[in-house]
Amino acid sequence: MGLRFHKSINICKGIKLNMSKSGVGVSLGTNGARYSLNTSGRRTATFGIPGTGLSYVKTFSGGGKKKKSTSEAKTKRDEIKKQKEELAAQKAEQKATELQENTLKAEEAANYIDVIKSVHKECENDMDWEAVLSSPPPFVKGQPGPREIEAQKAIDDYKPGLAGKLFGDTKAREKLATALDEAKKIDAQEFADWQDSYKFAQRIIDGDIDAYLEAIEEANPFEDLVEYGSDFEFGTDDPSVMETEFRVKADEVVPKTTVTVLKSGKLSEKELTKTAYYDLMQDYVCSCAVRLAREIFAVLPVGGVIVHAVDTVLDTSTGNDEETTILSVLFEREKFERANFDRIDPSDFVNSFTCNMKFTKTAGFKPVKRLGE
Repeated sequence: MGLRFHKSINICKGIKLNMSKSGVGVSLGTNGARYSLNTSGRRTATFGIPGTGLSYVKTFSGGGKKKKSTSEAKTKRDEIKKQKEELAAQKAEQKATELQENTLKAEEAANYIDVIKSVHKECENDMDWEAVLSSPPPFVKGQPGPREIEAQKAIDDYKPGLAGKLFGDTKAREKLATALDEAKKIDAQEFADWQDSYKFAQRIIDGDIDAYLEAIEEANPFEDLVEYGSDFEFGTDDPSVMETEFRVKADEVVPKTTVTVLKSGKLSEKELTKTAYYDLMQDYVCSCAVRLAREIFAVLPVGGVIVHAVDTVLDTSTGNDEETTILSVLFEREKFERANFDRIDPSDFVNSFTCNMKFTKTAGFKPVKRLGE
């Protein structure tokens, strides 16, 4: 059993100073009702009936419980703070994602406008029919071709091994003979292809209009123009000039709005002004016309290309929308090929040639007559 120490000192009536190993305390009151306070933070209230031995003691928590309560409050505040930070981070991430998506949409819209104004900048490589005509045959007709010569050499150089000498080498010789037959077929096809190319080039140079149309169909240079126009038609009675027509599809291709990103990150879509819309339409139509001419000049040795652009426009004399020619232009090769197509303004370029085009910045295209009519 440990030693216990306790001492009480009367300071004045009703007040005692209590000393023990656990600390120093003060008690107030009388025998029937006393309140004690200890340096450890412990507080005790005692209520009793003198002489009966009956009493009631109530102990109040000291600093320990207060600290626990403060710790719990701090933890709660930290949790709330963390939740707010997480919510703020989510909102910031959502805003950044929205800004990125909207910026991409605005860039795509701007790039699309650049594309429809720059259709003329792309073109297939020129076809050199003179070079085709002057190219030599792969070998002299009537003589063995290069693959046949190689296959025949393999037969001539073949020497059977010991097993072949003892048991025969029929399979090996049959394989070599088959390779020789295959080599002859490949050589014959190569010579036939050269012959066809030579004859076709001769037809083109001679101005065979049917050959012109076959060359355009074979080259198919307008495949990537389908999304910008349709119903391409070609024809001519003069081998020095090719005539072509295409449908513009302006309502489907030319956008009527512009897209920008606001400072807030929101996407703003505004309708183009009439002037901006019709300027864009004119550049688009003229760019397609220039591209068509470039492709035809690249495929055919013609001196000129006539391009007719057709679209549905309002005929003010009838009040109805009607399909009509809105541009008819004759491009001459010599002048055409001097242009730097990466730097031209397509509308200005078209206007520098013989053309019929009625266009105003506030009303767009008007019907025109075709050249030659």
